[in-house]
Amino acid sequence: MRLTYRLTQFFLFVVVSAAITYAYLFLPASYQSLDDRIRDFLFIARGTVPASQEVVIVDIDEKSLHEIGQWPWERSIIATMLQNLTAAKAGIIGLDMVFSEEDKTSPHRFSEQFHLHRSLPNYDTILAQTVHDTPTILGYIFNFDRSYKVSSSSVPNIPAIFIEKNIPPTQYLLEPKGILTNIPSLQNSSYSSGFINNVPDATGSIRSVPLIMRYGDALYPSLAFEMFRIALNAHKVTINYSPLGLVSLRTGDMEIPTDRNGRLYLNHRGPGKTFRYISASDIVNNTFDKRAVEGKFVLVGTSAYGLMDLRSNPFDNIIPGIEIQATVIDNLLNHDMLQHPQWSEVAEISLIIFLSFIVFYPLTRLSPLVLIVGYVILFWGLLYLNYYLLFTHHIIINLFFILVTLSVSILSVLGMNFVFEHRQKEQVKKKFAQKVSKQVMDDLLSSDIDDALSTREVEVTIFFSDIRSFTTISEQLGSPQKLVSFLNEYMTTMATSIIESHGTIDKFIGDAIMAYWNAPNHVEHHADRAVESALHQLSLRERLNDKFYTKFGVRLDFGIGLNSGIVTVGDIGSTGRSDYTVVGDAVNLASRLEGLCKHYHVRLIISEFTYQRLQSTYVIRELDTVRVKGKSLPIRIYEVIAIGTPTQEMQRQLNEFHRALQLYYGGKFTEAIEAFTLLKSSYAELLYDIYIERSRYLLSLNLEHFDGVYDFIEK
Repeated sequence: MRLTYRLTQFFLFVVVSAAITYAYLFLPASYQSLDDRIRDFLFIARGTVPASQEVVIVDIDEKSLHEIGQWPWERSIIATMLQNLTAAKAGIIGLDMVFSEEDKTSPHRFSEQFHLHRSLPNYDTILAQTVHDTPTILGYIFNFDRSYKVSSSSVPNIPAIFIEKNIPPTQYLLEPKGILTNIPSLQNSSYSSGFINNVPDATGSIRSVPLIMRYGDALYPSLAFEMFRIALNAHKVTINYSPLGLVSLRTGDMEIPTDRNGRLYLNHRGPGKTFRYISASDIVNNTFDKRAVEGKFVLVGTSAYGLMDLRSNPFDNIIPGIEIQATVIDNLLNHDMLQHPQWSEVAEISLIIFLSFIVFYPLTRLSPLVLIVGYVILFWGLLYLNYYLLFTHHIIINLFFILVTLSVSILSVLGMNFVFEHRQKEQVKKKFAQKVSKQVMDDLLSSDIDDALSTREVEVTIFFSDIRSFTTISEQLGSPQKLVSFLNEYMTTMATSIIESHGTIDKFIGDAIMAYWNAPNHVEHHADRAVESALHQLSLRERLNDKFYTKFGVRLDFGIGLNSGIVTVGDIGSTGRSDYTVVGDAVNLASRLEGLCKHYHVRLIISEFTYQRLQSTYVIRELDTVRVKGKSLPIRIYEVIAIGTPTQEMQRQLNEFHRALQLYYGGKFTEAIEAFTLLKSSYAELLYDIYIERSRYLLSLNLEHFDGVYDFIEK
């Protein structure tokens, strides 16, 4: 069954990791929107961050349309706006609009139409001269749907050198089909210009924008990128490629990471109107705060609904399109633009396989509840990791397929474990139907059957208890029915205490009980659990005595021996009839210790091996150093009296006994007899009589050397 389980485990691991890796690599790009929505959630969780004060938007808003008139305005009004901005010392001005046709309201057109013999103003000429005299960068639009037949003069002239390094054979830059530029008089008067295309993704949201495109044989920058380049006073743009596409753009001293198609991932600042806005009518009327634009990047665009330049981002379904250009500049100024490095694809695939491996192997053996809790922790941990990388290191990781890997793997493991656990329990029930110990059965049902039944060595604490004067009790009870009733009631009470402390009942041997802790399942601090159970059983003795005396006319007393050590544990017996038990020298020693209780007149003796493993605090008395029958090496034995710390009087008695015992160990038998006699005068314990008698006997032998060990020649 184990082999079948491992093969199924490996098969599911391979299938899940391979299927999700294939989906990651080859599913249509539209599935990327699912990951984008997760990233939107992280942006919302982060919240709005302050936008740079270096970017200002001049807004052709509803107020401007109401005060100045419907769009398009006369070009002279646009010229006035640019002149007022320049007079206010605006650093650089970008127009997020295209003047592709001549101004039909220009007065000079009437002069030509009606053959007037006077020269009237040409608004296009006025705007062209203004563009020439001001730090204005024009906008234009690339078209991807159809080709425009344009002359070479219509193609914008960009005053920058574009250098491409390591150009791969595949073209990765976006290649538009046509171009819509400003009228020649305007276009030729501009120092430079940039395209204003914003391409929404499959969900209609703007998450990335192209910084550069290839049209014909030349390269052209976006409006925001061109404004930034000019502001840096950089005259060169280097495009760095790898075999997988673009890696970055370099202008001046700044390296700008892009995706393989030359797009910049936007680090959004917040919802609409996050940047500083100034109404265009205030600029035209020259009623604005001049300090607001001094030395700044000024973008002229519109938020008016009727002009339809509206976009969406993770924070807002409707934002002015000009904010996309503003976000690009703001990201470049703050060096916090997002990136999806090419190595991240390898990292994401590796994480998919690693996560699948973690779930299918280390986490497989967890219980369903713990597995689900682990899933929740891993799920939120991955979200936090993505959040941390996104907003601290500005690295984008595709989280959707990673979370799918985690979810599918967890569900697969739960399903696989359910099927195999059902089969396993049926096999265990069938195999152990004749077992005497229900505790063993329950432990095996919660374990892997092959592991549970395999013979192995494990450290356990072994328990033996035995009723004192059982033959006398049997005679007093008189009938077998009373004897069985007496034993059943006694055994049930003691067994309950053992089971509640996570012990395993091994067997009932007449009036004796054998049990152990830490097998078949692991028990933390098994020595403490055994001692606590033994003390609890002894505390029940008085209550049982009252009950047994009333019911049976007898009184109960018993002794307990505990020892910890390595034993062999497994299913031991004959063919067709076996028992899950422990065997080994440590078991024999525990049995001997129980027998010593009668000799020392105490009820609970533990070996030095159990004593060394105790973690809790107990009232403990060292009893002796002995060599039991069948053992060549001596061991120290201890009496456990109670849980906790001793009273002051008890501590004094323990200290005096310890001093007397050290005299005995040292062969100072005369002094030992005096010490034990003094103890007996204060505390009437038969233990002191034993040491007085033993010390007198040893003193009479005139021993030259005494090793402090007492040999027991009987069990």
